[in-house]
Amino acid sequence: MKLATLLFLIQQVDIEGKIKNAPDGSYEIGVVIGTYLPFVVLVALAYFVYYKAKNRKDLND
Repeated sequence: MKLATLLFLIQQVDIEGKIKNAPDGSYEIGVVIGTYLPFVVLVALAYFVYYKAKNRKDLND
């Protein structure tokens, strides 16, 4: 399954249609960044929580 298909199923946004009808290259870049940025932030947050939980002092007796 392609990542674009997975994102489409999650977000219910026609990303391919937006890129196809984009007025210029800058708009396409904005659509791509706006599509992937929430997932990158979510992964970073999950890693941060995992790292903090792994290095808690009370668990490392």
